[in-house]
Amino acid sequence: MSIVLGYDESPGARHALTVAVDVARRYGEPLVLVYGTSPPGGLGEEFRSHREAIEEQGRTVLEHAVEVAREAGVETVVEQVSAKPVDALIEVADRHDATVIVVGIWGETPLRGAILGSTSHKLLHLSRRPVLCVPEPE
Repeated sequence: MSIVLGYDESPGARHALTVAVDVARRYGEPLVLVYGTSPPGGLGEEFRSHREAIEEQGRTVLEHAVEVAREAGVETVVEQVSAKPVDALIEVADRHDATVIVVGIWGETPLRGAILGSTSHKLLHLSRRPVLCVPEPE
């Protein structure tokens, strides 16, 4: 069992990290930090360059989250998955038998999320596991 967190260092994700670390600590479960690295497009040299840049960004972003979790005494696992964020989160949650998937929501109205397809909105409809959507702090 584990707690899975989609993390991209956005303001919503930073707040969700705090909540996910607390949940993982309370339940004594490892925190699995997930970053989807699927670039736009899919062919040619640009695709490879985009993927490499996104993977490097993911490593940098996840280093911060690992440090926050370690300071709280929470074991972490880092997963960079070559997939869109929703697909990456569902794949990792299944592989780690996640108790819950945690994501931050930030600067988006429910209607906009439903129309444009935010990660949290998609997860609520596609995940077979509980999803904890953490709103931005006031």
